[in-house]
Amino acid sequence: MNNKYSDLEERTEKFSLAVRDFCFSIKKDVINNEYIKQLIRAAGSVGANYIEANDGLGNKDKKMKIRISKKEAKESAYWLKHLLVNESGDAEIKRLELISEGNQLVLIFASILRKLDD
Repeated sequence: MNNKYSDLEERTEKFSLAVRDFCFSIKKDVINNEYIKQLIRAAGSVGANYIEANDGLGNKDKKMKIRISKKEAKESAYWLKHLLVNESGDAEIKRLELISEGNQLVLIFASILRKLDD
């Protein structure tokens, strides 16, 4: 497999695992529990769909899976913004880092889609 594909697969997996670990570390309450469920699904789906996109599918299916990865990365950043961390130092710093990574993944997938359309 091309190294750039495996690098992004690894990056999306690290994102998913970092989100999981972050969610495990924050306060659980009726509000956060709902956001955490949504976030865990979205963050895991980013990499899962990208892996499927690289499984030798046709161009149309590949584009669709990358679009889904992009959508799920955007959704992950959205749910991260909703989590309540009471602006506690370390948790807030990690939340902002994860939002940034989600947004960076959105830009990467958008770039891949533009190249596939060329």
